[in-house]
Amino acid sequence: MKADRLQTSETTLPKLQLPELLAPAGNWECAEAAVENGADAIYFGLDRFNARMRAENFTEADLPELMEYLHSRGVKGYVTLNTLIFPQELREAQQYIRSIITAGVDAVIVQDIGICRLIRHLSPDFPIHASTQMSITSTAGVEFAESLGCNLVVLARECSLHEINKIQSQLAYRGTSLPLEVFVHGALCVAYSGQCLTSEALGGRSANRGECAQACRMPYELIADGEVMNLGDRKYLLSPQDLAGLEVLPDLVNSGVACLKIEGRLKSPEYVANVTRVYRQALDRVMVESQEEEETRGHGGHGALGIGHGAWGMGHGSTENYSVSSEERYNLEMAFSRGIYTGWFRGINNQELVHARFGKKRGVYLGEVIRVNNEKVSLKLEAPVKPGDGVVFDCGHPEVKEEGGRIYAVEQKGKETLLTFGRRDVNWRRVHVGDKVWKTSDPELDKQLRQSFAGDVPQFQRPINIEVHGEVGQNLVAIAHDEFGHVAQVESTTPLVAAHTKPLTKQRLQEQFGRLGNTPFCLGDLTNNLTGELMLPVSELNRMRREIVTQLEKLRRKPKLWQINSSASLSDLLPASGLSRFSASSTPSLIVLVRNFQQLQAALAADVSTIYCEFEDPRKYCEAVEIVRQGRERGHGGQGGDITCLPSANPSIWVAPPRITKPGENWILQQVRSCEADGYLVRNYDHLEFFARDRCIGDFSFNVANPLTADLLKNHFNLERLTASYDLNINQLEDLVKSSPPDWFEVTIHQHMPMFHMEHCVFCAFLSTGTDFRNCGRPCEKHEVKLRDRIGTEHILHADAGCRNTVFNGTAQTGAEYVQRLIELGLCNFRIEFMNESAEYVTRTIQHYQQLLKGEITGSQLWRELKLQNQLGVTRGSVIH
Repeated sequence: MKADRLQTSETTLPKLQLPELLAPAGNWECAEAAVENGADAIYFGLDRFNARMRAENFTEADLPELMEYLHSRGVKGYVTLNTLIFPQELREAQQYIRSIITAGVDAVIVQDIGICRLIRHLSPDFPIHASTQMSITSTAGVEFAESLGCNLVVLARECSLHEINKIQSQLAYRGTSLPLEVFVHGALCVAYSGQCLTSEALGGRSANRGECAQACRMPYELIADGEVMNLGDRKYLLSPQDLAGLEVLPDLVNSGVACLKIEGRLKSPEYVANVTRVYRQALDRVMVESQEEEETRGHGGHGALGIGHGAWGMGHGSTENYSVSSEERYNLEMAFSRGIYTGWFRGINNQELVHARFGKKRGVYLGEVIRVNNEKVSLKLEAPVKPGDGVVFDCGHPEVKEEGGRIYAVEQKGKETLLTFGRRDVNWRRVHVGDKVWKTSDPELDKQLRQSFAGDVPQFQRPINIEVHGEVGQNLVAIAHDEFGHVAQVESTTPLVAAHTKPLTKQRLQEQFGRLGNTPFCLGDLTNNLTGELMLPVSELNRMRREIVTQLEKLRRKPKLWQINSSASLSDLLPASGLSRFSASSTPSLIVLVRNFQQLQAALAADVSTIYCEFEDPRKYCEAVEIVRQGRERGHGGQGGDITCLPSANPSIWVAPPRITKPGENWILQQVRSCEADGYLVRNYDHLEFFARDRCIGDFSFNVANPLTADLLKNHFNLERLTASYDLNINQLEDLVKSSPPDWFEVTIHQHMPMFHMEHCVFCAFLSTGTDFRNCGRPCEKHEVKLRDRIGTEHILHADAGCRNTVFNGTAQTGAEYVQRLIELGLCNFRIEFMNESAEYVTRTIQHYQQLLKGEITGSQLWRELKLQNQLGVTRGSVIH
């Protein structure tokens, strides 16, 4: 694209601050594709610690060259360091961070709380972007990130425009001005990023370590109350359509978000070029249309985007005059499409988010096969097609190999279109009337896209503004400014003279200084400050123009110089480790998490000292607390419970709020607190704020994987204990316990792993015709639902008070064989969790684990016993991977 971005004078029109357009780059070609198609920034991973380890990625050695290239083109570069970091990796991560800062990278995208602390300790000014993997959905989450030293927050994809605007308003009210970034296009994870443990639970491949196995794209059967539901061709119950925010682009601009991010570090350069170009042109169109409306209204009214009014969401009806063209939609669908949809931007619609008919790339829908005759297919065409295009025939079974091929000829017969294929390209016995036809390949479009970033000549140019000064007898002075504040000043070598013909008018100066072909620049505004009618040889103007380009390119190539504290070290942040004062004589303590009243009664009868309750309906917590307190009064009397390693005759009860909190959901937290439990099992940043004056234990959802994270949550937020991350295997868990006081932690040693935690409600989508909780009829309260995977395991589905669903592994797992090793390291808090097991099973299981902690049976014996008792079986689980 040569100088495609329209320029307007700042003196006549209001300045519109468009969001930065951030594109993915899995390799060099993708980086070039992004740059040449208008990305303002790219994000990329290195060969360690990034959430797309399957991408080609870059190396530390690539960084200087890559950053020089990006900066010379006016593009920023962000490194993804968006995985959890384990204790033994911290020193390597420290060196990694120093290399990234020294290379002049513009920012690093981070998931791990401890790594945020380490970066800010090493450098006071190097920008940190809080990754979407941090699961930030609220003002409290943004402020938590700010407290870590983050400079920008990537919100969870599940945030709607209404919620984004609400977060912006609350931040403004609280005096916080941290920029927000949202994903605008690409694949949607069905689970909250940073909260998906499916790959870990099923295959030991952690999504929090860049190894997602995409289990959400697999087929599942829905079992309601023991019966398999007939959903027709809907099998991909957890596979969302791809996000496309193009339709709501003006609303996103109006929301004040600072950056729009395109997903796709595993995608091709053609994908990057295609999607980047569509959004670049659309954003620039939004700017122009807004300015035109402002101009029409005489700058006095509220324009289409409400720019400059100092409040979020002021631009009412901002999509009225904005539409997505058929060409834009076609290009996005051809780039990569499982179906494209606005995701959660317009709120929750469980009937549309997941169509469930396939979980893989399709492309553009052409129509249904009407007839098959003489190795030709007839259909009523719904999109353009031409010879050379590739198609696939969709018979409703995407899990098997599908028929398809390249089109040889296209013939119009009345309202029908006949498609002919090459001989023996298609097995016609596998093509049927009624099959859907999708265009999956457009070689002509691919060729155009490749040409957009081919060769060494810049194809996308960024504006520079030039002002010229001078009067007769003086040298002409030209001063150029680029978008990043770089300034080049050039003087003519000969003085200006009075012009008898062809003076240096603004138009003539624009013609000469605008000849910027084969450079990264195009001319933006030109301001003529010459006094009188003057002239200068064209050759001199050309020399000055070339010198401006040379100076600006040289300035841009200089690496950014961030501050690095040479004396700062990881060691400064590490907590004092070693056995705690309780460890030498402590008795291991068993903590039991229950999910219904029958399990609660069983736990009380088994003399468990610490009980966690996680009920789907928080209103039932009051009754649960009352049951425990009545039991205390009848049994031993006394107040409260002791959560140290010392055994207690008085059981304490801790209750769990829902895992995600969004704006406007504090009523749920108030409902939870109204039960006045002994303490709260907190799961997110809102909980840290809301329950700050209460006794709290941090749950697994904080992803505590290293001592830096543990130290912050334990000591700054005064949590009494922390649940170790479920991403840790036994060796990493031992490292964590050795690197911090062991009494900081508890470890879950028996559970049905919470795999997917989703905004998507399976109950609503497939057991009702409703769109959300307001009209679904609450099937979650009427049915027991499981999802059966391809190997026959039936995974348990639960909904919470926020109507979010969790899929729990149908097979319970245990880490019993490693308990003795952990006890020897000083760990004394061990949690077991129940799902829908009977009270009898709960009683037997608790007894086995009590025997284990007393040393009366071994972990292997316990595992064998439970395997015999539980029809689902109990695996050793991810702790051994």
